[in-house]
Amino acid sequence: MTTELNYFDFMQSQRRALHQNPEIGWTEFQTTAHIIEFLKENNFRVLTGSQAINPEFVRGRDAALAEQAMTRAAAAGVAADTLAQMEGLTGCIGVFDTHKPGPVIALRFDIDCVNVAETQSQSHLPNQAGFRSHNPGLMHACGHDGHTAVGLALAHWINHHHDQLSGVIKLCFQPAEEGVRGAKPMAESGQLNDVDYFLGMHLSFIANSGEIVVDPTHFLCTQKIDIRYQGRSAHAGAQPHLGRNALAAASNAAVQLLGISRHGDGMSRINIGELHAGEGRNVIPAHAELKLEVRGENSAINQYMVDQVMAIAKGCAISFDVQYETEVMGEAVDLNNSPELVALLADVAAHTPGVTHVVDQRIFGGSEDATLLAQKVIEEGGKALFFIVGADRTAGHHQTDFDFDEQQLQTAFDLFSQMILRLQ
Repeated sequence: MTTELNYFDFMQSQRRALHQNPEIGWTEFQTTAHIIEFLKENNFRVLTGSQAINPEFVRGRDAALAEQAMTRAAAAGVAADTLAQMEGLTGCIGVFDTHKPGPVIALRFDIDCVNVAETQSQSHLPNQAGFRSHNPGLMHACGHDGHTAVGLALAHWINHHHDQLSGVIKLCFQPAEEGVRGAKPMAESGQLNDVDYFLGMHLSFIANSGEIVVDPTHFLCTQKIDIRYQGRSAHAGAQPHLGRNALAAASNAAVQLLGISRHGDGMSRINIGELHAGEGRNVIPAHAELKLEVRGENSAINQYMVDQVMAIAKGCAISFDVQYETEVMGEAVDLNNSPELVALLADVAAHTPGVTHVVDQRIFGGSEDATLLAQKVIEEGGKALFFIVGADRTAGHHQTDFDFDEQQLQTAFDLFSQMILRLQ
């Protein structure tokens, strides 16, 4: 029998340690290794590599960045056999079998950071308390460090309280949530096919400390798409007629993409976040790339946006006589929570210390790839719930001075642990 932890102190310590070493999607090798070690210490069977991530469905993975991250992990002391077991893929699933008949419950925790440089301001708690990011240009600015800390605390709690539990509990530590890239390959691993109940949550976002949103609505479907144009270089003064201008194709595509008519049946969105093109001032640009996203209130609206993007990408290639390719870099779907789990969480939340307001519904208004894990469970006959644990924050998510009320780590832990007990 393990010794019971002071779970808040443990989660705060873990969150702050993780905050110092943020890793972007598909490079979270040190984070994953830390999780693997802790899960094994707490009698979990750990699935890594292609056991937890189906390589056929991996999106938006930069092989060079992943190689560099593995090199850093090895230099930081991650064991060679642990890295080998990952097969170049981050994230893992911990499986705790009580060896007693009961349900299969899966909980999901995302582990990646965002490409944000942390503020230098001394009013920022991570600077005051000495746990700011050590990795330039990278920051846990979305609370995933807190999510991971809660998952680790629950691993210890499950092991310590296994005599009160039945069935199988799976803790899914998902990589690459940013850009909605990591859930699909985890959903397609087969490890969720037998799950009866799926639970996921996000700290803060649309709620403040004391609030629990038990049934957030309007999760936006989304696809992240890259469009690449390949033209032909030529001397811009002497022989411009021999060139094929990829920049011109991309620029025209950008204007047309932003002009797509919005859908009348519900919310639709498009954003072009990056446009890279050209080789030199006096050279007809032979290369151009756009990185964009579309979103829709439901799958039909999202598909309408995708279809418009693909038509424009092709049309601009024809217009400027260049080659083109498109690649889906990430995706998420909408979600309707299972009413039985919504009602159960509402009752649990009403009896949880620190919860002052149980909110039935509130618009989520963004995309979250846990919806793909939930969808897989529902398709296989299970039930799913994604909820919000409110937490006061110093700034909006993905901002340089983001931080959240760490006391809400305890609230999240209490809700998850009580839900597990109530689902026995």
